[in-house]
Amino acid sequence: MSTTTISKAYPLSVRAAGTIGLWAGIIGAAGGLVLIFYPAAVDDSQFSYPFDATGFTVAQTVFALQHLGLAVLLAALWTSGAAGRSGLGRIGVGGSVLAMLGLAALEVIATSAKDSPYPSPRTDTIETWYGVVSTAIGVFLIIAGIAVVRAKVWEGWQRYLPLALGIYVFVPLTPGIFGPFVVARLVIAGWMALFAVLGWAMLRHDS
Repeated sequence: MSTTTISKAYPLSVRAAGTIGLWAGIIGAAGGLVLIFYPAAVDDSQFSYPFDATGFTVAQTVFALQHLGLAVLLAALWTSGAAGRSGLGRIGVGGSVLAMLGLAALEVIATSAKDSPYPSPRTDTIETWYGVVSTAIGVFLIIAGIAVVRAKVWEGWQRYLPLALGIYVFVPLTPGIFGPFVVARLVIAGWMALFAVLGWAMLRHDS
């Protein structure tokens, strides 16, 4: 492939990643709100709440695909040059992508507990892994965010978006998840909305 061909194809891949990330974030935010307003099909003592087993499987599959979209978006922080070319950026972006892929896999694994009572040993294990993977995403996004700030490829408030996404995991996401069901869904929806903004920023800077 010639240099000219690469230079033409490269922006297209970044724009595609931005578009995918934008919609993945929107779907994730909408999903959080759906969980709040969806008429409960089971009691909240079921892990699948508010869905029945079938609905839970469908929802988790959608969330898994959505997280794959967010992984594509995060990878574009490197391919677009937004994170620079430092080792810090490589570690931060690479780690956050792998952790997001882990979260996508965990969404699928969680369907194995669709008929489980809540709480139970099985659901406790799944939730522990959610905590581990989410923490990893937060840590690596902070590292990637620092790299983006240092690289100075992006300007204005968008330059701080990846860092904000990482910090958000620890405040308010983590404490919010331990709160009431509605609060937990709202903080997750807010995080997803922030990813949608990152997707928009990727598109804006690639235009």
